[in-house]
Amino acid sequence: MGDHQEVIEKIAKFPNVSYPVLVPNLAGLKNVLKNGHVTEIAVFGAASDTFSMKNVNANVEDSLKKLQEVTKAALEEGLKVRGYVSCVIGCPYEGKINSSVVARVAEALVDAGCYEVSLGDTIGVGSAGSVSSMLDTVMKSVPPNRLAVHFHDTYGQALANVIIAIEKGIRVADSSVAGLGGCPYAAGATGNLATEDLVYMLNDLGFDTGVDLNKLVDTSTWICAKMGRRNASRVANAINAKKL
Repeated sequence: MGDHQEVIEKIAKFPNVSYPVLVPNLAGLKNVLKNGHVTEIAVFGAASDTFSMKNVNANVEDSLKKLQEVTKAALEEGLKVRGYVSCVIGCPYEGKINSSVVARVAEALVDAGCYEVSLGDTIGVGSAGSVSSMLDTVMKSVPPNRLAVHFHDTYGQALANVIIAIEKGIRVADSSVAGLGGCPYAAGATGNLATEDLVYMLNDLGFDTGVDLNKLVDTSTWICAKMGRRNASRVANAINAKKL
């Protein structure tokens, strides 16, 4: 993430599109403020002490205190802040996660001033049952219009999990083109839900995403070629196969 300043300066900016920068601490926020091009940051906590220690060298409670400081300082500078909670279903070190901890972290981030909190199944172990139960617990503390979901597709359950979230009133789901991503602390964890697969499903459900699926597939094909990696999107692969 050391080159984030160069990235944020050089990418083309479009109206009504957010370009948040991940900020782990106050030092990171100072770097962002020097840039002058950033209007939104992202702060991230976890529902697992062990994962949090591995990621930011602080347990859940200490990490929350730091996040609250960063969020307060960012809001004072006029920045928007989005919060993330990692390991909302399972942790590579601790196993199954107690949903009450997820709810506590999510509520703390909202109370700190995050306009939205994204609940991340970081290692992709969740399925419809566990996701439904977790969301029911969290939504006792945080309303659905302040929540987003962030599913990794390790076990192929991400789309089903998004449907569960939609049924509960959540309308924001994170995804990545071609299913890029992963988790350096979790062996075998795959990338995020592929944006192409999500858009295809949402179109079929009648949602207006505003996304041109064919152009999205062209973009995912391009980035995969640049990176020399397989496209993890089934939709992209199916559409590309028709072009042969």
